[in-house]
Amino acid sequence: MGFVLTLCGHQCRLSCMGGPPLAEARLKVATDSERSASMTPQDLSIAFFAQLALILLACRVFGWIGKRFLGQPQVVGEMIAGVCLGPSLFGLLAPELQSLIFPPESKPILFVGAQLAVGLYMFIVGLTFDVSHFVSRAKSAAAVSISGIAVPFICAFLITPWLMQTPGLFNDKLATWEAQLFMGACIAITAFPMLARIIHEKGLSKSPLGTLALSAGAIDDAGAWCVLAIVLASFGGGPMVAIVAIGGAFAFASFMALFGRKLTAPLAKMMERDGGISEISLAYVLIAFALCAFAMDIAGIHAVFGGFVLGAVMPKGKFSETLREKLEPVTAVMLLPLFFTYSGLHTQLTLVNTWHLFFIALVILVISIAAKGLACYAAARATGEDNRTAMGIGALMNARGLMELIILNIGLQRGIIEPALFSIMVVMAIVTTVMAGPLFELVYGRHARASGVLPAADTRA
Repeated sequence: MGFVLTLCGHQCRLSCMGGPPLAEARLKVATDSERSASMTPQDLSIAFFAQLALILLACRVFGWIGKRFLGQPQVVGEMIAGVCLGPSLFGLLAPELQSLIFPPESKPILFVGAQLAVGLYMFIVGLTFDVSHFVSRAKSAAAVSISGIAVPFICAFLITPWLMQTPGLFNDKLATWEAQLFMGACIAITAFPMLARIIHEKGLSKSPLGTLALSAGAIDDAGAWCVLAIVLASFGGGPMVAIVAIGGAFAFASFMALFGRKLTAPLAKMMERDGGISEISLAYVLIAFALCAFAMDIAGIHAVFGGFVLGAVMPKGKFSETLREKLEPVTAVMLLPLFFTYSGLHTQLTLVNTWHLFFIALVILVISIAAKGLACYAAARATGEDNRTAMGIGALMNARGLMELIILNIGLQRGIIEPALFSIMVVMAIVTTVMAGPLFELVYGRHARASGVLPAADTRA
């Protein structure tokens, strides 16, 4: 007697009561063509819930390990968990099981969930963003951002001709200046969502240092996306790609700065009238979020900036705090891990498998850390920040995380870079992100907590 479990076009036969032992259960993995033909909405639903359970479990386990033993924020553990669920570990150790749980046809669903997750999280970050701190430190933020972009781009322009001498890193049809711009964007970018969550978990959300780092990171990312738009335009997307991206972002930011607070102020009045955020008020907020994310996505920048800008212009005080309490638990615990896993499914670290590629990876890593960290440190010192604060900013701005992976995935999909360089840059993204938290604690966090400037670190998983 036996049972047959069908999951996403796969059959898993489990026998009992007179059949062969359970240990001899047979997995029949369909080919991609068979799976594509057999995938139904019901199959996708089954796959999604299996994925969600595994993703949440892996993120909690890796997050707890990272916090408990390595002093890493929860978000770093989640990023590593996402990579481990992909071909770099899970797919390497159990390729059939990994393909069973994460069939290629389910990736579009994960992609949409990932976009919703990171956009909504950045909206929550925007709710805590103190515009007055940004205005008071606009000079420092601009200096840190410009330096954090200019120096990495200079370094990228210097090393890219050398990189292009190695076959299999860039597309053969790519011009040198296009490769230089793409590498500059990759080295210069700061992981805005990752930086925001590190700042939140370390109790920096309302601090001048946190506001300065977040402001500079936002400008960095916006600049990097604009450069990427130029590269895509020159590589076949057409000039309208860059024009729409840069012009759309400027128009959206200007409109929200001028009219955003006036348009959202009635929501705060509704909350005061109703004694809390009603369902209809929450619906209006989510509609506004969806429209802002849509505007930035269709412009070619990224949904995260639409969410963040909307949150930043929303009325502060009890309204924003209540709204955050309603949205943050589900967003941070359930939705955001989808973002990390989707990117991890496209990451294969085993491609860095020769000494020559390892040396290239090491050179890129050292240059990326030095260019970004030292430039941001020097700019912060030049604008009046004390030594510890400047070092803390340099450490935080070096976190590249999943925004880096997004750019790399775009470059790989558009044929700008090859899988080997993609993997090398993923290594750089992971290392710089993992080192950001401990380095920050070493140069700033411990001293600030000892003196009472920052709250004690949260060690809960």
